[in-house]
Amino acid sequence: MRYRFIMEHAGEYPIRVMCRVLQVAASGYYAWRQRPHCRRYEDDEKVCPLIRQTFDQSHGTYGSPRITAELRFSGYQINEKRVARLMQMMGLAATAPRRFVVTTDSDHDGPIAPDLIQQDFVAESPNRKWVSDITYIPTSAGWLYLCVVIDLWSRRVVGWSCSDSLATDLVLGATRMALLERGPAAGCIFHSDRGCQYASAEFRDLLRDRGLVQSMSRKGCCYDNAVAESFFHSLKIDWVHRRTFANHEEAQQALFVYLAVFYNRTRRHSTLGYLSPMSFEQQAVA
Repeated sequence: MRYRFIMEHAGEYPIRVMCRVLQVAASGYYAWRQRPHCRRYEDDEKVCPLIRQTFDQSHGTYGSPRITAELRFSGYQINEKRVARLMQMMGLAATAPRRFVVTTDSDHDGPIAPDLIQQDFVAESPNRKWVSDITYIPTSAGWLYLCVVIDLWSRRVVGWSCSDSLATDLVLGATRMALLERGPAAGCIFHSDRGCQYASAEFRDLLRDRGLVQSMSRKGCCYDNAVAESFFHSLKIDWVHRRTFANHEEAQQALFVYLAVFYNRTRRHSTLGYLSPMSFEQQAVA
C-alpha cells in the first residue's frame, strides 16, 4: 500500500514529495494515519522490538504466554493473542520435542517406598516436599546423565549432578548438593521414581541419616512425578535441543548456565504467577 510505504519512509524523505511521486493526496494520507487500523499498525511496530528483545533475552525459549507475562510485568498492556500473532509474523517459534529415552531401571530387588505425594505437588512451605529424577543429555562423546532435585514449594532446582554413568553416585551428588544448599528439617519428603539408584542402600542410608522420608511413584506412572518430568521437558525444549555438544564438558557448562542462571533466577514459571523460582522465594520472605 502506498500510504504504508510513505509512513515507513517518513523519516527519509519529505511526505509531500512522496505523495506527489506516488500520486496520492497528502490530505488522504493524513486521514489514513488517523484511522484505527493505522494506529494499531504503528503500535505493532513499537511492540515488535520488545517482543524480539524478550525472546532473545530468554535465549529463544519463551513462547507467547511468557513473553506476554514479561511485557505485562514491564508495564506494557498487551494480550497473548496479539503477542502470538506478532511472533508468528516475525517467525519466532518454540522448538519441537524429540524422542523419549528411558533412563529408569525399575527391575531390581531393592525396597520400594510408598507414594507419599499422591500427585499432590503443592507445598505450603520450603523443604517440605522434594522431587527428583534423571534424564539424558546427548553429546558427540556419548550420553551425559543429569539428576536434579526440585523443591515443590518454589519449583527451584536445589541440587543437581552430572555423570557419564547411571551409577548411584549420580543421585547421591544431586541430593548432597540439595542438603547443603537447603539444610531441610527432618520430615522432608523426597519423592522419585523406582529407579535402582533411588532404591540403593547407600542412597536410602543418606536419606535416613538426614531425616528425609522417602517416597516413590507407582511403577511406570510418569504422572506420579509430573513436576520433574515437566522440568526435563522444559530443559530439553529451552536449552538442549537448540544446541550440539561436542563433549561432556560443553554440556555441563551449558547445564550450569540453564540451572543456576536462567531457570532458577530468570525463567518465569506459570504455576508461580509467572515469577521465577528465586523471585517467588524472595517475595515470600519479604
